[in-house]
Amino acid sequence: MDQAGDVRRTVELIVRQVGHWQQPRWAASAAGGNVSRADLVHQLVQELANLAADAEAQPRRAVPRLGHDLALPDQLRVVAADLLAATASDAALARAASQVAATRAAL
Repeated sequence: MDQAGDVRRTVELIVRQVGHWQQPRWAASAAGGNVSRADLVHQLVQELANLAADAEAQPRRAVPRLGHDLALPDQLRVVAADLLAATASDAALARAASQVAATRAAL
């Protein structure tokens, strides 16, 4: 499978894994770290947004932390779609695929 396919597939696996979580699960610590699961997913959202901005030769912008962590799966899905639509380089997609897989493993 190509890098874009890997990103798409793994993002969807994360969304299915966490889409039903309530606030206490989001607030729990991610495996092997000292950040919450919500913080970890938001970090992934920001990194994917950065890669998309780079691919489009646009300035990087901070992705807002929405009022409720239950929105994170949708935010992840949207930012991943933006990255895939930006026709990022193979290297950028490989980096994205690696980070998405690492995040999924830590959840």
